[in-house]
Amino acid sequence: MPGRYPVRFGTAELLRDADRGNAWLVSVDGVAQSYVDLDDPANLEFDYVRRFGDVVDRLPPGPLDALHIGGAACTLPRYVAATRPGSRQLVFDADGELVELVRAQLGLRVPGLRVRVTDGRAGLATRREDSADLVVVDAFERASLAGGLATLEATRAIAGILRTTGTYLANITDGRGLPFARRFLATLRAVFPEVLLLADPAVLKGRRFGNLVFAASAAPLPAEEIARRTASAAFPARCVHGDELRKLAGRAVPITDENRPPAPQPPEDVLGLFPHS
Repeated sequence: MPGRYPVRFGTAELLRDADRGNAWLVSVDGVAQSYVDLDDPANLEFDYVRRFGDVVDRLPPGPLDALHIGGAACTLPRYVAATRPGSRQLVFDADGELVELVRAQLGLRVPGLRVRVTDGRAGLATRREDSADLVVVDAFERASLAGGLATLEATRAIAGILRTTGTYLANITDGRGLPFARRFLATLRAVFPEVLLLADPAVLKGRRFGNLVFAASAAPLPAEEIARRTASAAFPARCVHGDELRKLAGRAVPITDENRPPAPQPPEDVLGLFPHS
């Protein structure tokens, strides 16, 4: 049922897409959180989620053991379940009221999917080493990245959970000069030998606030294949890797628990249109 519902981090609103019979937008306090098409889980509406899908599509074939930190309506877990049958997935989300809203209104009976209400860092501490093929961090509270998930300590914990060939995907946001993104990039490069970045060219140049998707792994990433896919998308994104990525990082230092910059805040004029999970 469309409507407004109280949740832990504000007021959630559930809206039906007038152009698709069973597709829904979930927002919290006016900030878009998830778009999910219940009839076609492979339909990814948000551009940055499509970038997640581009990377997932180029992982080795077969089912995945995946951990998602930040779930909302579980758009990407539904996509993985639809495109890689047999996958086992666990979602951590700190907003229990939002999880129950999604369960009641949009359903969470997805094959192989479990959802647990917990803080991301606390959840990471419960996972076994070498237990995941994919870890995805996409956790926001009121348009800001949830605390502690971009640090060197969290990144090392994620690397320990991943198998040797596993991939870490993260969505962050930033604006002019990309100060937060550069430090997050330095954090990833301190832990993973392979890193790439996907973003709208205007966001990458710091001309507007937006999403940046990072992929990292201990194993080689199919950067050229991903670059071709994203360049031909309806809304093209750039894939930055290798020397260009090192140049972007510059002299930025990793984010740590003791040295954490404030999370970037989107301008008020784009807040209501800004997608997060």
